[in-house]
Amino acid sequence: MSQALHLSGWRYRALILSVLLAAAGYLGFSLWGGWAEVVRAAARVGASGIGLALLLALANYGLRFLRWQLYLGALGQRLAWRPSLRIYLAGFALTTTPGKAGEALRGVLLKPWGVPYAQSFAAFFSERLSDLCAVALLALFGLGRHPDARPLIVAGLVLGLVCLAALSQGRLLERLLAPLGGTSGRLATLTRQALWVLQAARRCHRPGLLLAATLLGLLAWGAEALAFYGVLRGMGAQVPLAFALFVYALAMLAGALSFMPGGLGGAEAVMVALLAWQGMAAADAIAATVLIRLATLWFAVGIGVLALSGSRSGR
Repeated sequence: MSQALHLSGWRYRALILSVLLAAAGYLGFSLWGGWAEVVRAAARVGASGIGLALLLALANYGLRFLRWQLYLGALGQRLAWRPSLRIYLAGFALTTTPGKAGEALRGVLLKPWGVPYAQSFAAFFSERLSDLCAVALLALFGLGRHPDARPLIVAGLVLGLVCLAALSQGRLLERLLAPLGGTSGRLATLTRQALWVLQAARRCHRPGLLLAATLLGLLAWGAEALAFYGVLRGMGAQVPLAFALFVYALAMLAGALSFMPGGLGGAEAVMVALLAWQGMAAADAIAATVLIRLATLWFAVGIGVLALSGSRSGR
């Protein structure tokens, strides 16, 4: 198939507007923290350090795309990697939505390729669950030294385990679906569709695939945590690698559980607070946080907008 990705004009404009509003909010946060400090931090890290951070961010996206392909394959959808990659990257355009829910845009873009919504949303749900488990596991690196973080880490792990346990209850899902078969109404329809998604998602969580997806998630988010470590070291902060892994993972976990757009606010607050607790000056902590988020979150958003724009123009 050779269909180009398509969104109607007003939907596309609304999408871009949402990205611009989120970017404006983030710019405000950066200016409040001191944009001059961010520029000085970037100069200390240097072009090579920033380049390495961007490469590690790309490694994160690549590993997650590989996991996405595994999920689609498990659901019986064998898309060629080029259109699938373009669709996957286009989803990053809406990373700055609450809980990254906007990335479910991929379901709309996959529909012309014959992928039912239930299956694309099952892959999306599985991806979010895998990310949650991965960052919660990475956060365990600092649990011994930072017991105050235990409630947040436990909440992430418990939520992940509850979701996995729910997916293992195939008969229960079937029993819940049975009485909804012939019912109408908005609530019944939404419930039925949600149960269809969960049924499809069960195929993405068979033992072998679950292990592979978890490993890919750990490597993906570990790569971005390593980028964070590189930024801190480039700024002259003497922090151990385990601490950087812990801070980055805990910040991503806080952002995910906050359901704020792209984790905005929650992730930054955790990063700044933990860096300040470690002895970093507040201005440097804010600068390091803004710099790594520009190199990871906003880098992904930029790639997503380019992928979506390129798809609309038929390139």
